[in-house]
Amino acid sequence: MSAPRLKVVLTRRLPDAVETRMRELFDAELNLTDTPMDRNALEGAAKRADVLVPTITDCIDGPLIAAAGEQLKLIANFGAGVNHIDVEAAVGRGLIVTNTPGVLTEDTADLTMALILAVSRRIVEGAQVMAEGRFEGWTPTWMTGRKLWGKRLGIVGMGRIGQALARRAKAFGMQVHYHNRKPVPEMIAEELGATYWDDLDQMLARMDIISLNCPATRETHHLLSAERLAKLQPHVLLVNTARGELIDEAALAEAVDRRAIAGVGLDVYEHEPAVHPGLPGHANVVLLPHLGSATLEARQDMGDRVIANILTFQNGHRPPDRVIPAML
Repeated sequence: MSAPRLKVVLTRRLPDAVETRMRELFDAELNLTDTPMDRNALEGAAKRADVLVPTITDCIDGPLIAAAGEQLKLIANFGAGVNHIDVEAAVGRGLIVTNTPGVLTEDTADLTMALILAVSRRIVEGAQVMAEGRFEGWTPTWMTGRKLWGKRLGIVGMGRIGQALARRAKAFGMQVHYHNRKPVPEMIAEELGATYWDDLDQMLARMDIISLNCPATRETHHLLSAERLAKLQPHVLLVNTARGELIDEAALAEAVDRRAIAGVGLDVYEHEPAVHPGLPGHANVVLLPHLGSATLEARQDMGDRVIANILTFQNGHRPPDRVIPAML
């Protein structure tokens, strides 16, 4: 007699091929409406699942983990970031937490570069002019932006995505600078032509463009505080495709309003999906709806990694993408 199939609860809709595979392999419970689960629904899912598959829209905190059913053994996150999961509480209860690292690196770097281009060359503003029929012909002084060649790009967080962005920036003729917990290996630094800054404040004050590409942790919450935003030069462009909590959004809105910063490109927000009301409507602010990993290929790869982690766990082995507190 075969063993009962794992009860796997998905909190959101995943790509069709992923859900089909989930049904084939497990006793999969799908969220067919694709509406975010409220607290009661999440608690119920944790009480009946052997494996919970959350996304970044779900708060898997200590109290929810403490109230989960005894049969819950694995939290297989659909996404690379795990700041919405209390990993310490999960591990303390004997649960395994996994994520899907690496699969969205190139896609997020693409989008980061797209935001840099959009803000520097006023692409969204120009497209709006065309959509509204306001283009009356070329003039020498109209819609002038800033070129990228020779500009100093400061990357905050030189992990996979930061390095992928650096390769793109180098191809655009930009000078690559970075701040990280420690320098990258010398071979990588030479390949990227990247200059390491141990002091974040000093780097911020000397860059033309800043890109945030670090994880959200206790230490990086409001990494760009009002005090740090004040260190930026007024011509700087700021881009964030990492986590919204890295920026004090109220302070950023105030800086934009008084023109203390030249341009902003955001794909993530401090209180997502809410956006600070002081940010929309400015010509020099480009806001996107969390599109970093929004390619068909990335989302399929993320689903495949989730399934691989569950299958490895089911077979009695350590999942390849296990997350432990020491990694955070």
